Amino acid sequence: QVQLMESGGGLVRPGGSLRLSCAASESIFSDSAISWFRQPPGKQREGVSCIDTFNGKAYYADSVKGRFTISRDNAKTTVYLQMNNLKPEDTATYYCASTGIAGTVVDDTWTDEDEYDYWGQGTQVTVSS
Repeated sequence: QVQLMESGGGLVRPGGSLRLSCAASESIFSDSAISWFRQPPGKQREGVSCIDTFNGKAYYADSVKGRFTISRDNAKTTVYLQMNNLKPEDTATYYCASTGIAGTVVDDTWTDEDEYDYWGQGTQVTVSS
């Protein structure tokens, strides 16, 4: 069964850190682009970060550059999002998405949800004091 499963969300104070994990089925991990999107309460979903699982090239939204780091573990078919210096505006449901094998994105397409064929169920991140 093809799937993406997020984990690692929770409640954290401003300035704190969390690491999200996206465990992917092998069939949609290799040679794909896997991204993290988030949807804040009452707002549209937005792209946060993306990684090419073949070459490791990464992309970030301006709002998270310098605070978030995306990485992948090919052996575990898992993508991680290390989130540091969290702010209340980072509060959202975080989703991971995959283009599927041979899917590619570039700097001006990775935030387009139509590029992704597979989505996880989401994990909640709440940043509050």
